Amino acid sequence: MTSGVNTPGSGLTLDQNRRSRTYELVLLGAATVVMGASLGIVEWAQRQSISWDLVKYMAAFIVLYGAAHIAMRRFAPHADPLILPVVALLNGLGLVLIHRLDLGNQHGENGRVIETNEANQQVLWTLIGVAVLVGVLALLRDHRTLSKYAYTIGLAGIVFLALPAVLPSSMSEINGSKNWIKTPLFNIQPSEVSKILLIIFTAAFLVSKRDLFTSAGRRVLGVDLPRARDLAPLLLVWIVALAVLGYANDLGTPLLIFFTVLAMVYVATERVGWIIVGLALAVVGAVVAYFLFSHLQVRVAVWQDPFSDFYGVGNQPAQALFSLATGGLAGTGLGSGRPTMVPFASTDFIIAAIGEELGLIGLAAVLMLFLVLIFRGFRAGLTVRDSFGKLLAAGLASTIAIQLFVVVGGVTKLIPLTGLTTPFMSYGGSSLLTNYALVAILLRISNAAREPKVTRKPGAPVPDRPTEIVKRV
Repeated sequence: MTSGVNTPGSGLTLDQNRRSRTYELVLLGAATVVMGASLGIVEWAQRQSISWDLVKYMAAFIVLYGAAHIAMRRFAPHADPLILPVVALLNGLGLVLIHRLDLGNQHGENGRVIETNEANQQVLWTLIGVAVLVGVLALLRDHRTLSKYAYTIGLAGIVFLALPAVLPSSMSEINGSKNWIKTPLFNIQPSEVSKILLIIFTAAFLVSKRDLFTSAGRRVLGVDLPRARDLAPLLLVWIVALAVLGYANDLGTPLLIFFTVLAMVYVATERVGWIIVGLALAVVGAVVAYFLFSHLQVRVAVWQDPFSDFYGVGNQPAQALFSLATGGLAGTGLGSGRPTMVPFASTDFIIAAIGEELGLIGLAAVLMLFLVLIFRGFRAGLTVRDSFGKLLAAGLASTIAIQLFVVVGGVTKLIPLTGLTTPFMSYGGSSLLTNYALVAILLRISNAAREPKVTRKPGAPVPDRPTEIVKRV
């Protein structure tokens, strides 16, 4: 009997790693079956027949994710076999719902006929997104390379974040939010790109300045709070978040950036004091922003009582609550509800469409898929050996978790609406492309974590490895 070679940190053998791609292919096949069945149900419920749209979307899905699987075998053969199938299923279900909303708009369910063709455009964005994933995997052969350009990447992240604010409203404002760059062919939301760039910079900065964040200050009620002079980086992020909220009329991006950085600081230091200080800053920032920015006051008022202005600014959240109530436990069934009653159902409020037609059970299943993706991202960070990879994976997984919480919390009236979209499911190019790049980096880290150890011959030189300073606690 031959024994396999253990992989670092994961306990897997080389043979098991080779079988991972086979498991991935089987799971991709299962995702294809689920998407095909869902498309068929929608087509039959809306048209009472099956159109060529089903064949078109299924062919595109099979070709795109077949190519992604081949790229995985070539560029990341040891990566986690669950990540790509989960992303494929989420993207596929999102496409099904967008196609269903297209059909509903054509039938004029809400009293007006607004013909849309967003599903075809979403397929195009998915094609570009998969190309981005493959490109990142092919070009980024070692995730640690990113740390060498941390400050350049961080500066680029700030530039992308500030760019819409300096452009005229005619080139940067959509639906009241000044966080876009409008072009004749398509619109870009640069804050989506800056999200990943700032996570990369934060991970590298925390590794290089670890002593700054681990030094304990005054002890209050058994908790070591950070020293006042060490709060500068977190205060800078806090100020940037408030500036984005004020100038761009965007609540979602500041929340996402600040709490992602806070989560990464906690992972790097394991000190509860940073969480306490971060939450205190968030509360102070919320109070200050409420009195400074009138658009935030409107959002809070709508959050408190959306039915007070049902035919005005409260219409969207109120209709979303009606959709969730209509769905109940099991939902109305795919294609049998009226999700087009909710404005912007394919973007900000696709969660409401899921809750109406799939019910609480279907919505919980979708959220479980996201939890699997988040868990596997954190697992990659736990098993990889370098500190930068650990923090980078934790930051990428945290930003998906925080974004999901903010989106679902806004739709269900737990928190005020933010304007963020559901990763991989909502219609739109900027979010989809950026999230595919995010997943590609996670796959690269996962591949490094699960890669088999290379057996070194006796007398062979020891490979260069970065030196780590170990401190006694």
